[in-house]
Amino acid sequence: MLIDIIQIIISVLLMITILLQQRGGGLSGAFGGQSVAYGTRRGAEKIVFKASIVLGILFIASSLVRLFI
Repeated sequence: MLIDIIQIIISVLLMITILLQQRGGGLSGAFGGQSVAYGTRRGAEKIVFKASIVLGILFIASSLVRLFI
């Protein structure tokens, strides 16, 4: 029961961090929009990127724990 709640919280946080990383105009590149040059990540963007990696690992770990319990 507790692992289910933890997994739901991690999944919501993971979705939020992934959506915060989204750049560009979506499909604008497919229809002749300007290209976006990606540089290095700095400041808050770097923190959000690393947080999404950590949350992804935690989500996989919690899924494996739930599988074997």
